[in-house]
Amino acid sequence: MKRLSSRLRRPPSNRSKSSHRKSSNSHKFTSDSTSSSASTNIHASPGTFNENKNQTLEQAYNLSDDDECTLKSLQKKASKRTSSHLQTSDISSYATAAGAAKITTTSAPETETENTTETEKSLVLASVAEISATEPPSSVSGPSATGPRRAMSNESIKKDESKLKKMLVRLLSGVLMVSVFLLFLFSGHFYICTLIFFTEVILFRELVKVRYNTWLPIIENSIPFFRTTQWLWFVTAIFYTYSDFVVDVIKSNTSLHYLLHYAKYQTGLAFLIYNVTFVVTIATLQKDHIRFQINQLCWTILVLCLTVGQLKYIMHNVYNGLIWFALPIMLVVFNDSFAWLAGITCGRKFIQKEFVNISPNKTWEGFIGGGIGTMVAGWHLSRFMAQYTWMVCPTNKFELFPDKLICELDPVFQQAKHIFPHSIFEVFPQFVIKMIPSVVDICTDTSSMSTMMVDGTTSSEFGTSAGAAAAAGVIEVLTPCISGNEHHTHHHFELVVKNFYPVQIHALGLSLFASFIAPFGGFLASAIKRAYHLKDFASFIPGHGGMMDRMDCQFLMALCTWVHYNTFVKMATISVPKMIYMYNNLNDVEQKEFMEKIIELTNHTIGGN
Repeated sequence: MKRLSSRLRRPPSNRSKSSHRKSSNSHKFTSDSTSSSASTNIHASPGTFNENKNQTLEQAYNLSDDDECTLKSLQKKASKRTSSHLQTSDISSYATAAGAAKITTTSAPETETENTTETEKSLVLASVAEISATEPPSSVSGPSATGPRRAMSNESIKKDESKLKKMLVRLLSGVLMVSVFLLFLFSGHFYICTLIFFTEVILFRELVKVRYNTWLPIIENSIPFFRTTQWLWFVTAIFYTYSDFVVDVIKSNTSLHYLLHYAKYQTGLAFLIYNVTFVVTIATLQKDHIRFQINQLCWTILVLCLTVGQLKYIMHNVYNGLIWFALPIMLVVFNDSFAWLAGITCGRKFIQKEFVNISPNKTWEGFIGGGIGTMVAGWHLSRFMAQYTWMVCPTNKFELFPDKLICELDPVFQQAKHIFPHSIFEVFPQFVIKMIPSVVDICTDTSSMSTMMVDGTTSSEFGTSAGAAAAAGVIEVLTPCISGNEHHTHHHFELVVKNFYPVQIHALGLSLFASFIAPFGGFLASAIKRAYHLKDFASFIPGHGGMMDRMDCQFLMALCTWVHYNTFVKMATISVPKMIYMYNNLNDVEQKEFMEKIIELTNHTIGGN
């Protein structure tokens, strides 16, 4: 069918009117000979069968789109034949009737050649469909050709071997990428930031190249400085984003404060580059292509928002502690792997509904299975990383040869015991909560309840009701419930997690985002590829495509990590060195006022203690 489809796309060759008349005069002969040839040769040897099939396909190049759809439908029906093969007379009669109907509706005086062409199409359609319906079965492994177990054909074997080879190449490329990632991870923060920069360059190049290749005939000779303006916008965005990061690191390191004199020009220089880029972009607009150029400008800005915009704070994540850089990346990798595993093992076995129509290979089972696997992996991976100071200690130095990191560990990286609020369990049925491991049912022990009352009465005067006793001021005694004890009344559920790292709780939150939100970045990439008829954005990573094919889910993940860190872990924008920098920027009167406030706050704190 692949060869037939390629033939169907070929433009029909120019034929003279005389040749069409000749074909029309010999129509009956052609019809008889074609039908006879098809019916005779379909039972011939495999070599003869393939030759006749190829000849029929060679004749089918000028079928219309409707004929092609009809042919595919018939062949699909023929391929599902059982022991009693599909009757080829039905296919032939349908094809002939279709051709006859087209001939009848065609105006004879004008299009004598069209009549002949439609007749030929109907005959070719009938022949090809007939061949597909009566194609000889492949050889079988058992003694009977109609047995239940059939051997793979040569084409199937080649296809299976090709699939296995692709999986092997993909696996080896994946191992190589992980190895490179680990190499940079243990080389130091400066080298990781360098890797991020070059990754963004590649990402921008792949995305803008999508439209550049599509509209190359218009761009090549008509629009000056087309790619130059695109890269000027990239330079502007990169300079503003990461020069701001460098200034932030300088402010947080007192040993680098001597550079603050130069750092104060960062904003003005970024604005100057923006103005140059803006003027060049407007100056290169062409009257005949202005609509296309505006569309291209919008595409460039969108690409910058996807790449540079969402990755603006990824270098902050690196310097806040490598765990906030490596963990989110690995969570996305785990989600991709577990979703693939769940998809190939359970895909569409429980939920038949399509998941996302722009990515038909995605399944609900893969989406859900990937989320469960990612949360389990995130819980254990974060515990493993939290035990190493190289991963958890922040830094504010640019070093080519970094030393071992030593710091006072943040509480999120210290082992702790956590008691979950019992109000969390009130929204779920009790039988569901009892299935959760380590959940303890806490009861009120009425037999051990203190008789010391606020008003001097005894507990016997109010009965054994825990509610009545509490209303009367009785001190409740809470204890784990014992099954069958009539004095125990359920009070609440309690879950105590011991010897864990609080960062594991944060890892669960990031795992949820990596499982249910970040994949939609991949769906956006799939939509772009579908819109521009691309399989991959590039091909320099064997088995994986381009950098965008691997990083499509990482953009949102990096941004989410920065927001999560500043919201639930620590305000990274505030530090003692930064406060010193701000104090030095104050004038004398403001510095005096600042010191008075600090002394006042200090005295208030000491007095309160």
